[in-house]
Amino acid sequence: MHAPEPTAALAGRSRPSAPGAPDPAPAASDRHDPGAAGSRTPASPPSLPLALLLAAAGGLVTDAAFPDRGWWPLAFVGVAALFVALRAGGARRGFLVGLVWGLAFFLPHLWWARYATETVPWVALSVMEACFVGVVGAAWALVRRRSWLADRPGRQAVAFAVLFVAAEQARSEVPFGGFPWGRLAFSQAGSPLGRAAWLGGEVLVSLLVALGGSLLAVAVLALAARRDVVRRAVVPVAVSGALVAAPLLVPLDTRAQAGTLAVGAVQGNVGEPGLGSFANRAEVLDNHLQGTLALLDQVEPGDLDVVLWPENGSDLDPQTAPDVSRAIDDAAREVGAPILVGAQEYPETGGRYNVALLWEPGAGVVDRYAKQHPAPFGEYIPLRSLLRVFSDQVDRVTIDMIPGVGTGVVDLASDRLGRTVPLGVVICFEVAYAGLVDDAVAAGAEVLVVPTNNASFGYTAESTQQLAMSRLRAISTGRATVQVSTVGVSGVIAPDGTLLQSTGLFTADQVVADLPLRTSLTPAVRAGAWPGRVVELLALGALAAAAVAAVRERRASRTDGGDAPRGGAA
Repeated sequence: MHAPEPTAALAGRSRPSAPGAPDPAPAASDRHDPGAAGSRTPASPPSLPLALLLAAAGGLVTDAAFPDRGWWPLAFVGVAALFVALRAGGARRGFLVGLVWGLAFFLPHLWWARYATETVPWVALSVMEACFVGVVGAAWALVRRRSWLADRPGRQAVAFAVLFVAAEQARSEVPFGGFPWGRLAFSQAGSPLGRAAWLGGEVLVSLLVALGGSLLAVAVLALAARRDVVRRAVVPVAVSGALVAAPLLVPLDTRAQAGTLAVGAVQGNVGEPGLGSFANRAEVLDNHLQGTLALLDQVEPGDLDVVLWPENGSDLDPQTAPDVSRAIDDAAREVGAPILVGAQEYPETGGRYNVALLWEPGAGVVDRYAKQHPAPFGEYIPLRSLLRVFSDQVDRVTIDMIPGVGTGVVDLASDRLGRTVPLGVVICFEVAYAGLVDDAVAAGAEVLVVPTNNASFGYTAESTQQLAMSRLRAISTGRATVQVSTVGVSGVIAPDGTLLQSTGLFTADQVVADLPLRTSLTPAVRAGAWPGRVVELLALGALAAAAVAAVRERRASRTDGGDAPRGGAA
């Protein structure tokens, strides 16, 4: 989509606006934007209707950068559209423009939530996430007016990128443990920029995308201003291109460091997509038992080190149901390998655990991992009594899931390798949380397993969005990764993020692969949470400095009795 043409230049000093009144003409500080300062034909900031239209287009374009479309360069265009849309006005206008961009992005991006629930939960989640982009708009209205950014388009691009990624980081942490879905980095798993995750995880990748988009906006504004095109337009485009190409130099190693692990992954499928997927007792269990035996069409008994089942691969707890226990043990004996079984546990103290159980033939459960980060509103309902007023969908979750304790590592004893192999296990949405994955790898995990159940989301893009996250995790940790789903998409991923094998949606399928076991730690894993903390601190520092400067300007204005521009106007 093409950004609307700039309108004629406006002049005049900023005046305090009454609540609800239209934004005043841009102040002198507003005219210090890329391509405007020093130019006899500055590009005017867009009017509010035009800014909202540009923001909406930017949000939609950004969604197209993610799976299923996966047109990753459009992430730069979407950020650039937001940058241009936020060129004028105070905090209230900035929040509105950012909110519109966020809604245009999150409503289609999270459509799978509408499929799995109802309209109210989907809209509520989208609005909550969009508000973080609104905060970016309000914060930028304060920061961009400061003298240390005036007529410095490069600095403006960096500052805007830092604010945007800091908001991404914040919404990945709060409320209720955060919701990282839709981070810019997750659109780049198949792009050169995705390789930067090896250095700094998704924080660095998102930062590079946001910076590249901001520089693209700087170039467009310089072209519109028609002055100093080489310095203000060509250079930012060249720098943006260099940002995309530079990660190609990152040395991604895919070689085995501690042998290889022979795995079979079983996608058993369900009877029907949607909410009725697990309606028939033991149907999903039977599908995965049959899929396990079907592995013998590709391998001989004893060839595999482990068989991987998805989350909820057994719809019954084999630890409490003797018939289920016997069936799983028989399948494990026949294939000659332990099975990592996805199931639910119901402790006597109440609630339930989402678990991955390592089932050894003849011995039963020898190790387990319980999901540490249950999904709020999907697996447990916070503020249940309050939210029931707005939607009865809260009562679909009849038993709240409780968080497990401990790092996501399951120890697999391999007779072939003559040692214990630590498997890094993160269940379903946990793959979106970098800290959980990094903790598992730092604790010794040599390969990653992502058991997931996508049956409730139908043919939406939820499963492919999740697969993109798994690919980025493979890069950031340097670990081969298997995403195994009840219904797809399942996939085998090399340590450099390359998708080696994948399955279709709502099909029964099996995958066999030899995974390289790796023990070295990437810079991203060593850095842990620091990249995110640094970005948040930089953003807070910029806001604090801008707030102090605004207060000083107002005091100086009152002291002089003049009509100086209002730096921090709301």
